[in-house]
Amino acid sequence: MTPLKVLVTGGAGFIGSNIVATLCDDGHEVSVCDRLRDAACGKWRNLSKHAIDDLTPPEHLFRWLEGNGSGLDLIVHMGAVSSTLEPDADKIISNNFQLSRSLFDWCAAHGVRLIYASSAATYGDGALGFEDSMDLGRLQALRPLNPYGWSKALFDVFAQRRTAVGRAPPQCAGLKFFNVYGPNEGHKGEMRSVVAKIWPSVAAGESVQLFRSHRVGYADGGQLRDFVYVRDVAACIAWLAGNPEVNGLFNLGSGTARTFADLAGAVFAAALREPRIDYIDMPQAMRGAYQYHTEAPMRRLREIGWRAPMTALEDGIADYVREYLSQSDSYR
Repeated sequence: MTPLKVLVTGGAGFIGSNIVATLCDDGHEVSVCDRLRDAACGKWRNLSKHAIDDLTPPEHLFRWLEGNGSGLDLIVHMGAVSSTLEPDADKIISNNFQLSRSLFDWCAAHGVRLIYASSAATYGDGALGFEDSMDLGRLQALRPLNPYGWSKALFDVFAQRRTAVGRAPPQCAGLKFFNVYGPNEGHKGEMRSVVAKIWPSVAAGESVQLFRSHRVGYADGGQLRDFVYVRDVAACIAWLAGNPEVNGLFNLGSGTARTFADLAGAVFAAALREPRIDYIDMPQAMRGAYQYHTEAPMRRLREIGWRAPMTALEDGIADYVREYLSQSDSYR
C-alpha cells in the first residue's frame, strides 16, 4: 500500500498509541495530536519507540491543520475524554462531541478521510441489543448510562445525518469499541483494564478482587463483557486505512462475551499460578449504571471485508502478561 500521511488524535493514549505503532510499522507518515502531561506518568513512553513525524497539543489542533493539512490523507480520531467516571459533563461534551463535529466538518471541507472512535457505551444497558445499525431512528433510540456514552452517541447521530445529505468526508468509518485491553494503558489509572489492575496482585502471589453480582441470573464474577485485544483494534484500523471505500458504523470487539472470572483466571494462568479470587460488593453508586452483558455482533464488519481472526481471550492475556506486564519495559 502507498504510504499515507496520517494524523492520530489521542495518539499518545492507550488505543491511539497502539494505532500509531501499527501505522508506523506499516510505513506511514504519522503525526500525533495529544498531551503527554506529567513525565512521571509515563505516557510519553507510549510513543517513544516510534518515529512519529510531528506532535501537537489538542488546543493547537486546527492551527496545526492550517499549516500541515495539505497532503493529509487520513485523520484517525481517538482523542476524547474517555473516563466513564468524569463528573464534568460540559467538559465531556466539549471534547467528545463539539470538537469531533468541527473535525468532521474540516475533513469534509478538505477531502480528508476520517476514522473515529465510538463506543459500546452508546448501547446503554443493552436492552435494545448491540446491533451496529446505522439507522437514525435506532441510533436515536439508544439510551447510554453515562455522559461519556451519551457524547459518543450524539456524534454517531451527527455523522450519520451529515452522511445522509452528502456532507461527509470521502471516507467516514466509526468503530464502537468494546472492552479493550493491552499494552500502553498504564497511565490510565482507574480506567485501566481489569487485566492491568489485577496483575500486580497476581504477580505477587496474592488474591484478586472482583465484584459480586447484584442481579439474579449472574453468578459472582459471572458478569459478561466482550474483551478485545488492542492489537486487533489497531490492525482493523490499519485495514480501514487501506480500504478507503469502506464507510459506516461498526462494532469492534472479539465477538464473544466472557466472564470476569474467565479473565482473572487467564491472568493467573499466564503467570502459572492457581486462581485466587475474592468477591466484594459493588459500590452502590455504580449499580444503576452497570452493564451485566455486552457482546459485539461482528457481522457487518465481516461482511465488508475484515477477515482477520480475533485473538482469543486466553491468548491475548498471555501475550500481554508475558511480553509486556511482566517485563521491565512494558511499553509497545
